[in-house]
Amino acid sequence: MLEKKMLFVYNPKAGKAMIRNKLADILDVFTVADYAVTVVPTQKRGDATDIVAAKAEDYEIVVCSGGDGTLCEVVNGMIMSGADTSIGYIPAGSTNDFAGTLNIPNDMVRAAEMIVHGDRFSCDVGQFNDKKFIYVAAFGVFSEVSYSTDQQIKNALGHAAYILSGGKSIINAQAQNMRVISGDLSFEGEFIYGMVSNSNQVGGFQGIMGDGVDLHDGEFEVTLIKDPKSPQELNRIMVALLERNLDNEMMYSFKTSDIIFECDEEVPWALDGEDGGSHKRVHITTLNNAVNIIVDTERALLGDEE
Repeated sequence: MLEKKMLFVYNPKAGKAMIRNKLADILDVFTVADYAVTVVPTQKRGDATDIVAAKAEDYEIVVCSGGDGTLCEVVNGMIMSGADTSIGYIPAGSTNDFAGTLNIPNDMVRAAEMIVHGDRFSCDVGQFNDKKFIYVAAFGVFSEVSYSTDQQIKNALGHAAYILSGGKSIINAQAQNMRVISGDLSFEGEFIYGMVSNSNQVGGFQGIMGDGVDLHDGEFEVTLIKDPKSPQELNRIMVALLERNLDNEMMYSFKTSDIIFECDEEVPWALDGEDGGSHKRVHITTLNNAVNIIVDTERALLGDEE
């Protein structure tokens, strides 16, 4: 049997560097499946993008291991390469939001086994000015809370922990005055948080966008939270978030494939949990079915739990 060529790019520092204890078992899974594996550990931020951009077209599959930021780099590199090579993802970060959405096992060896037996799943990608993101672009108070709340607290208290932790920060949050344009929709307001997402898990909290998130429908979900001007308005925001009711007077919630944010001052953004830079103007569009990720298709589509 002819060997298939695999490029395996991994971040040795992701999470708690647990991949060091699993690397031999992961490579064994790939070797048994008749893959000739080229292994490349990243050394610094941006390495995965450069490696994949230069080499993707020479391989049948590119597998990455790390956090969502590593996957984001690989996606950027894949699109730059112009190749139609499938991507396998072995989650090894501290949050692994996108793996949770796709129901990719957190166990690294099981994730490797899923890659060799799985199917191609076409997935949308976000274009953020000149950068790409795989599942979320966000600004404001909750984007910081998402990644600073301890995962054990998230697991124990779930969605409520996220909201309650964020509520403590809302009081001192600096609102951003923004102009928002999306198709025929145009409005201006002061917002403490904004999120353009394509995931049912953000910051380690599942179901934050409710039901019905479709990863390849050509549209992303937008959520904007207004600046509360009174304790009553703050209470409405907290209740709405706890009940996952995004359709209320303190929020904007809609789907779009094209949106522009304009602000008089530079606003810091996070892309897939990593620093996305500060910008006065952000233009986000959806690249429909831009990459193919290997998943267990039924689990990814139906959202079955492990």
